Amino acid sequence: MHKIPVGISSCLLGQEVRFDAQHKRDAYIVGTLSHYFEFHPFCPEVEIGLGIPRATIRLVKQDDQLRCVGAKDPSIDVTDRLRYRAMELVDAHAGLCGYILKKDSPSCGMSRVKVWHKDLATRDGVGIYAQEMMRNNPLLPVEEEGRLGDPGLRENFIQRVYVLHRWKTMLADELNARSLTTFHARHKLIIMSHADYRELGQLLATLTKDNVQAVADQYILQLMQLLKKRATRSSHVNVLQHIQGYLKKALTADDKVEMCEVIESYRRGDVPLIVPITLLKHHFRKTPDPYIDDSYYMSPYPQELQLINQI
Repeated sequence: MHKIPVGISSCLLGQEVRFDAQHKRDAYIVGTLSHYFEFHPFCPEVEIGLGIPRATIRLVKQDDQLRCVGAKDPSIDVTDRLRYRAMELVDAHAGLCGYILKKDSPSCGMSRVKVWHKDLATRDGVGIYAQEMMRNNPLLPVEEEGRLGDPGLRENFIQRVYVLHRWKTMLADELNARSLTTFHARHKLIIMSHADYRELGQLLATLTKDNVQAVADQYILQLMQLLKKRATRSSHVNVLQHIQGYLKKALTADDKVEMCEVIESYRRGDVPLIVPITLLKHHFRKTPDPYIDDSYYMSPYPQELQLINQI
C-alpha cells in the first residue's frame, strides 16, 4: 500500500534530538500510523545549529513581540533562525499531506505554548517554526501528538490527511471541470457531516473551461478550512438518514425499523458510528447504488485504522 507523506517532529519517532538528548517516542504514531503514513522528520532546533543536549529555550513577550530566547540566557535569540528554517523548507513541506507537531514546544507547538512575560506565563502561544510552517501551508492538516489521544480529533486529522492526499492525486492525474466535480461528488457526504456544503456547490456552479484552476484553488482552500470543524453526532445522523433514503424502495418494513433503531442508538451514544455504517453497507451490497458506491463517506480511510469504531 502506498504510504501518505506526513511531516513530524523528529522526537516523536524516537530520535534523541531534544534539549536533554532524550526523545518523546509516541507509541500510536510509531506503532499504528507508520503503517499508513511515510513520516518525514524535522527538528528545527537541531537544524538551525542548536546542539544536543542544549540549553532550553522559551517564548517571551518583549515590547509586544513574541521572541524565542534562552530560558537562562535571554541574549540567545533564535526567533529569526526558526522562522527562516520554516521558509527554507517550503518546497519540502509542499509535498506533505499532513504534519504532526510536538506539543508545548517553543519551536514546534501548535497551540497553548507557554509565553513568558516577566515572571508570569500564559498558555496562548504558538511555536515560532510551527507558526511560520502553518502560514506557508494553509491547506495542510496539522495536529499535535497530545491531541491525537482524543478520538474525535484523531479521526478529524486523519480524515483531512486522506482528503488532501486524494486531492493531490487528482491534480497529478488531470485537473479539469469533470475531475473537480467528481471529486466533490465523492466527498459530498463527508462534507455534509461537517458543515453546509451548499457554498462549495455554488462555487463549482461558476466553473467554465477558462477558470478551472482558479475555482479549484478556492475550492480546496474552503474545503480544508471547512473540514477542520469536527463532525458532530447529530450531523452524522443527518448523513446516515440521507443515505438511508437511497434504500427506501429496497428495505422491507422490518429493515426500516431496524435501520432507524440503529441510527437512533448511535444518536444516543449507545453504539459507535461503525454500527449504522456496517448495516448500511450490508443493504447496499444487496442493492448497489452508483452514487453511494463512489462516495468516500462510509470508507474514508483504511478500515484497519478503526477510527469510526471510536466515534
